Amino acid sequence: MSQDVSQAALAPAANGHDANGAGHAKGNFWILALGSVGVVFGDIGTSPLYALQAALSQFKQGGLTVEVVVGVVSLIIWALLIVVTAKYVLFLMQADNNGEGGILSLKALAQVALGRKAVVAFALGVAGAALFSGDAMITPAISVLSALEGLKQVDADLAPYVLPATVLILILLFLVQRRGTAGVATFFGPIMVVFFIVNAALGVMHIRDAWVILRALSPEPGLMFLWRHGTLGFVVLGSVFLAVTGAEALYADMGHFGRRPIQAAWLFLVLPALMANYLGQGALIISHPEAVENPFYLLAPGWALLPMILLATTATVIASQAVITGAFSLARQAIQLGLLPRLEIVHTSDTQEGQIFLPRVNRALLLGVLALVLLFRSSGALANAYGIAVSGTMVTTTALAFFVVWRLWRWPLWAALALVCAFLSIDVSFFVANLSKVLDGGWVPLMIAAAMFVTMWTWSRGSAILAVKTHRDSIPMVDVIRMLEKSKPVRVPGTAIFLTSDPSVAPSSFMHNLKHNKVVHERVVMMCVRTETSPRVPGSQRVEVRALSPDFISLTIHFGYMESPRIPVALAALRKAGLKFDIMTTSFFFGRRSLKPSQNSGMPHWQDLLFIALAKQATSAPDFFNLPSDRVVELGAQMKV
Repeated sequence: MSQDVSQAALAPAANGHDANGAGHAKGNFWILALGSVGVVFGDIGTSPLYALQAALSQFKQGGLTVEVVVGVVSLIIWALLIVVTAKYVLFLMQADNNGEGGILSLKALAQVALGRKAVVAFALGVAGAALFSGDAMITPAISVLSALEGLKQVDADLAPYVLPATVLILILLFLVQRRGTAGVATFFGPIMVVFFIVNAALGVMHIRDAWVILRALSPEPGLMFLWRHGTLGFVVLGSVFLAVTGAEALYADMGHFGRRPIQAAWLFLVLPALMANYLGQGALIISHPEAVENPFYLLAPGWALLPMILLATTATVIASQAVITGAFSLARQAIQLGLLPRLEIVHTSDTQEGQIFLPRVNRALLLGVLALVLLFRSSGALANAYGIAVSGTMVTTTALAFFVVWRLWRWPLWAALALVCAFLSIDVSFFVANLSKVLDGGWVPLMIAAAMFVTMWTWSRGSAILAVKTHRDSIPMVDVIRMLEKSKPVRVPGTAIFLTSDPSVAPSSFMHNLKHNKVVHERVVMMCVRTETSPRVPGSQRVEVRALSPDFISLTIHFGYMESPRIPVALAALRKAGLKFDIMTTSFFFGRRSLKPSQNSGMPHWQDLLFIALAKQATSAPDFFNLPSDRVVELGAQMKV
């Protein structure tokens, strides 16, 4: 499958929206806003379970003064206001790719903006996507662990059961992925609305414990905290960042719910609830310093502790589900953009395109999540590993946004630099602060991200090298057609479709069929499937048809990187253009290549071996393109990378 960067397919940000700023999302504004509460805000909404507790853990042995608590809460609140509200909700959500957001959508926009100088955009986009893979493993582990640790507040004897219960819930969560989440997702929004309302109410109830906590609404206590505590303040800043993890989801899920519904849900429900809860936790700790052990659950009265644990656990499962779904979506985008080999994609809903399941990605995530739970064993220990992946993703996102603002939006260079550098300085500060946790567990997401970066880089690089070699050894179709007109081979009835990455040259499957079977079908189609840098392709631009001769047709099918490449559906749509393809009289020819390392491949030997190993993991082209197996002919050939 080849790639094609088509600037015509990329419209300015405003062009991808409907009047309500809903992007591709269709439906009632408030229904979309409610849905976004259940999917988009699960991760950031469950941060109060561990963020303030982790930030103040440095002061448990002493020094937990009023100034410290107010200062840390001030940092958290202003991180929510600057990083989430100003940067993501008000700024980055304007930088959409025809209604779609996320790191790979931004990468596609930046590559178009930079033209040939797209290596920087490619590297930043791949790095951000790789870091997200670390986040996708850590979020379910820390969320469910932190929720179930509330059992210790009910009865200390329940502590040994926290870890087994966490493992059981996570296994069940990943097992149900194959069945799809369309049915239960209906309940996500209302449950999370209740969760946020309860959080806000508990926080407001405790603010009166220490009215001084309201000083945290000013940035001054937070800045003074950093000034007075020097290196320790910088370390605490890394834990403060836990309060904004999940902000990337606001941007990534924009295509599902629309910009304005997400903005409304954040500004009028989620942000006020989070601020109230953090203020309440801070006031509780000031009045009862021992509450720093678990301030979130101690906000609840004794009789409400068990219901609160149940509600919080449900919320963390929802948050985990949102991250898992995001990982599936990101993996599909990476496959379509040529960053990963073709993996099996199962559609779990007949009506919703985004409801997909990737078995191999699901297994990898489950094993990674369980390994993290068993390795760290507590949310406090796992918090050290959490911030690096997310803060790194935020740095790459902001850097990519600079190219979009400067080149696509055509801002003056000084204005683009001023705005982006303001956000970037905060992102880099959080990232550097989290680097202090590398030895305490931060190495885990960095290791995961490095492995994913090398994997995507190797697959992209190897595919490019293979495409060059294939094109170099191929014969132009014009010459082949001219040769066939002279030799006049045996013609057989029916249609033969040969999949190729370049319709201008004869694919190896066609040449092998001609060489060994010595026949040519009465109608021959050279089909090329291209993935565009836009998320979706309009039906009117889906197919390009060009006659090479009376018997030979060049057919190019365009898909967006958010779409599944279903060839039979695209062929059925061709009937409107007067081209009829009867699947039962059509044969699809594919070339199956057996790869071997080459001494002069252009890549190191280890990378050759990795590329070959990845190629063996790829699902077959007929399955990937949803073709009927009884109409497929595969012809093998050996090729050196």
